[in-house]
Amino acid sequence: MPAKFEIYTDESGVHRFRLKASNGSVVVTSDAHESKESVLKSIESVKKLAPYAQIQEA
Repeated sequence: MPAKFEIYTDESGVHRFRLKASNGSVVVTSDAHESKESVLKSIESVKKLAPYAQIQEA
């Protein structure tokens, strides 16, 4: 099974997404969004920008 984005509404009623790896573990959880449309835009941004992300040690 490939990785997948899950959209959900948390306990406080805001929309979020989580990215799950192929083994089912959660890799990323998003910030809160007021609308589902905003969540979908964030997912598209992650999809587009992730290939260009740099790796830095903190």
